[in-house]
Amino acid sequence: MYTSTMRVTASPALTTSTLRQSLCRRASLRKLVFSTAVAPSRQFCGWMRHGWSRHQVLTTEPACLRTPPLYRYISQSSRAHQSAASQPASTDAQQDNKPVSYHGPLTQTFRRLKIFSLASLGLTFTMAPFIFIVESALPMSARIFLACTAISTSSISTALVSWCGAPYVVDLRRLTPAENGGIEGIEMTTLTLTLKRLTTRVYDSDFLVATSRPFAKWELAQEIQLPPPSEATVMAAKGGEPGEEETVAETLDEKGEIIGRWIVRWGEGGAGTCQATGKVLRYFNVHEELL
Repeated sequence: MYTSTMRVTASPALTTSTLRQSLCRRASLRKLVFSTAVAPSRQFCGWMRHGWSRHQVLTTEPACLRTPPLYRYISQSSRAHQSAASQPASTDAQQDNKPVSYHGPLTQTFRRLKIFSLASLGLTFTMAPFIFIVESALPMSARIFLACTAISTSSISTALVSWCGAPYVVDLRRLTPAENGGIEGIEMTTLTLTLKRLTTRVYDSDFLVATSRPFAKWELAQEIQLPPPSEATVMAAKGGEPGEEETVAETLDEKGEIIGRWIVRWGEGGAGTCQATGKVLRYFNVHEELL
């Protein structure tokens, strides 16, 4: 009787402890499983609950790992291709509309050189009289020799600067056939020793030829021979009748007044002989690699 009573009373305690142990195990298993899979389960639940697509679920990835849609690449590449293709066309259109201009890269160098040469020449002429005024043991003949040497040296150097820098072209502009009577020409600007601008208009660029003069690249041709009409119709049409004279180039000063002309006198068979009238510039120094 006593034994049976103990068995009956002990069974509820054993059952309670067993249930507690099972509950603890389940709780620990839930923590272990759901702590590692809580994010996928939420995504999965949200996917199933709200009907999201797969692309929307993958937006939870970091922004640096996202792959932009394909249509962005297509639109950007097409715009870049259109801009790259339209840029040369617009550049060519601008070059066709505007005449090609040229500016001499050594313009400031020649300008400063001329200013320095003129200043030294003026200083020499100013200081020369002091050679005769200052008291010295030098005889008069030695003083005259020193003064003449200083003045001649400064004058020769200034003349060399003027001769070397006179043909240098500071600005160049092409004369289009529309503004030059159907023939392509060139307008060039040079500077004198006193920095005055001279503009020379060559109405036919075929009269510009290579020169052997130092510090120059082009010159106005002294003689010209046009090809016969059978070989070059356009070139032959430039020639005039025998004995006819034509102005090839003109030089203008700062005021726009003509100070010289280069005139060709046509002969038989398209031959022409040129001569200068007035103070026309014949030689020009340009950087051909910049044209």
